[in-house]
Amino acid sequence: MLPRSNAARLLALVFLASPLQGEVVLPKVFTPHMVLQRGMAVPVYGTAAPGEKVAVKFRDQSLTATAGPDGKWLVKLAALEAGGPEVLTIGDRQIEDVLVGDVWIGSGQSNMDMPVSAYLAGDPVLAEAARGSYPKIRLMKKGAKDAWQEATPDSIAGFSALLFSFGFPLQKDLDVPVGLMVGAVGGTPSGFWLSEDMFRGDPACAGVVAEFEKSPEHGVLIERYNTAKAKFDQEQAAWQPLAAAAKQEGKTPPPAPRPPKPPGKAGEAEKGKIGQLFEAHIRPYVGFGIKGVLWDQGESRTNIVGVDQVTLMGALVGGWRKAWGQGDFPFLYVQKPSGGGCAFDNSQPENRLAEKFAPLPGTIPRGPGADYSHEVFLRIMKYPNTHMVTSSDLGAGVHPANKSGYGARAVQVALATAYGRKNEYLGPVYSSHKIAGDKVTLNFTHTGKGMAFKDGGAPQGFMIAGEDKKFVWADARIEGDTVVLSSAKVPQPAAARYAWSNSFPWANLFNRDGLPAQPFRTDSW
Repeated sequence: MLPRSNAARLLALVFLASPLQGEVVLPKVFTPHMVLQRGMAVPVYGTAAPGEKVAVKFRDQSLTATAGPDGKWLVKLAALEAGGPEVLTIGDRQIEDVLVGDVWIGSGQSNMDMPVSAYLAGDPVLAEAARGSYPKIRLMKKGAKDAWQEATPDSIAGFSALLFSFGFPLQKDLDVPVGLMVGAVGGTPSGFWLSEDMFRGDPACAGVVAEFEKSPEHGVLIERYNTAKAKFDQEQAAWQPLAAAAKQEGKTPPPAPRPPKPPGKAGEAEKGKIGQLFEAHIRPYVGFGIKGVLWDQGESRTNIVGVDQVTLMGALVGGWRKAWGQGDFPFLYVQKPSGGGCAFDNSQPENRLAEKFAPLPGTIPRGPGADYSHEVFLRIMKYPNTHMVTSSDLGAGVHPANKSGYGARAVQVALATAYGRKNEYLGPVYSSHKIAGDKVTLNFTHTGKGMAFKDGGAPQGFMIAGEDKKFVWADARIEGDTVVLSSAKVPQPAAARYAWSNSFPWANLFNRDGLPAQPFRTDSW
């Protein structure tokens, strides 16, 4: 037992080393150089001792919150005008150099995660921008610093190349402060980026899981596993006495047969854990006032057995919005696969790496994959206020070098959808068709300033088929906002397709805004 004086001294040391009961704890998103979202009720929040009152002051507003039984407290500043820098006071803490503007979150896999420094050699537009300092652009990336930073050459170099390529021209156009927050990891599936509750609570995901469990595809997987398992059991039974004999003779036993991998259970992750990256990289941002999200992911699919990318993205988008509690904020996503098509004008910086226009192939190409194609990703736009950043004319590759072009295209989409500009942001999108005699008339939305074709003597890349499902190249002509197809080889057409391939430099339909039409089909064959 310690002497009385020593015990008292030890108690005093413990008290001094511990946080005070009334200490206000702030999330790491509240640091100097931060950006508060303009034009909305701005959440300011943290934790404190239950029942403690926390004073918040900003500009001419003074608010007080009381921490609940769980220690959490929240106030909402009345909508703010863009400006700054200013001081945000929370309790006895002063957060300096605070701006008010627009905050965008970037997330996804490597094409969002890879830094500016990895693209400087191949992207002169990005390289020039990265040499500057921008007092009105602030950067937040989860990592060692976990703090907002001013956009300087040093901080820009390690920041997301795509998100900076988006934020830099956006800030220049809007002339208001812009905050960029990134949470992305290379090679990751979308199933890691929504919480377990978001996935389990989504009716559409539950529906496709139930359908998959009853599908022939799932039955085939189980049958293949059972066959492989039976073969393994036979090989294992034959191997065991050979291994025992070798061991007895002091020899190296023959290699053991490898057991087959069981088929994944529908609705479960094939590897890892559903939501693991959401919890690590996005949860810390949840609740912070934002303008919207820019997403770049899809190459790694969903990683959830039986759940496709389109369905899961609905759960992710809806789940994020519900978690934030800020309504249906704009959700922009980059189309996959990257590139594949020609450009309306290759002299434009954003189109410099697009495929060169090519003549039609001699034979009809094989169609794209069922779960990963330009047409598949087009369907994600069915969710409210969710908009695609067209990439087919921006240059291909697993990691496209043209990050400034991708960022510029994303700004074009953001200005139209998040800021109410009247600019066109998509190329012609197939909406419906009519068959009359030997002709198919295709109707489109997003025709912008009018339909056009680039290179070649006429619109091309279209194919039609009769009930025999044998597609041939079609003759095409533009009539107003429609395209009319026909072929002497198909007197009674039943279906039409456009750019139906993974790569389609020979497809040349655009609007006069310079944006490419996207692959589509009227059939479900």
